[in-house]
Amino acid sequence: MDQRQQELAARIAGRRGAVRGPFRVWLHSPEMCERAESLGAFARFDCSLPKHLRELSLLMAARNWDAQYSWNAHVHQAIEAGIPAAAVKAIAERCEAVFDDPADQAFYRFCKEVLEEHFVSDGTFADALSHFGAKGLVDTIGALGNFTMLGMCLNTFQVDLQPDKEPPFPDIRGHGRAAGGQAPELP
Repeated sequence: MDQRQQELAARIAGRRGAVRGPFRVWLHSPEMCERAESLGAFARFDCSLPKHLRELSLLMAARNWDAQYSWNAHVHQAIEAGIPAAAVKAIAERCEAVFDDPADQAFYRFCKEVLEEHFVSDGTFADALSHFGAKGLVDTIGALGNFTMLGMCLNTFQVDLQPDKEPPFPDIRGHGRAAGGQAPELP
C-alpha cells in the first residue's frame, strides 16, 4: 500500500477494529474508500434511525443482493439490537417478515418496496413518513443505498464468507445461485 492507503487503513482499523471485507477492496481506490467509509459510518452509527432499524436496513439490502459476508457480519447485531429472530429468518428465506411494532412494520414495508419494486406506494410512504419524518426517510434511503453498494462490492469482488460462518441463504452457495435456483427448506 502507498502512504495514502496506509493512512486510510489505519483510520478504518481504528474505527472498525480491522480492515475487513469491502474495505480491502475499496482501498484500491483511496478516494472511493474514504467516501464509502464516511457514508458507511454515517449509515451505521450516526443517522437518525434507531440502531435496530439501521441493522434491519443492512440485512434487507444484504439479502436483496445475496451478500452473505455482510449478512453474517450483522445478523447477530440485528437480533441483539431487537430485530426478532423470526423476522430475520423470514428475510433470509425471502418470506414476509412480521413485526409487532407498527413503526418497525412500516419501516420494513418501506424498505421492501424500495428494494423490490424500486418505488414506494403512496400508502407505504405516508405510513413510514408518519413514523420517521422526512429526515428519517432520507436517512433510510441513504442507508439502503450504502448497504446496496456494499453488497454489490462484496459479490463482484467475491469477498469470501467468514471462515467460521455458515452460508446464511438457502438459495445461494459461494457467489452464485444454488443448483436449480430453488430455496431448500431451512431447519
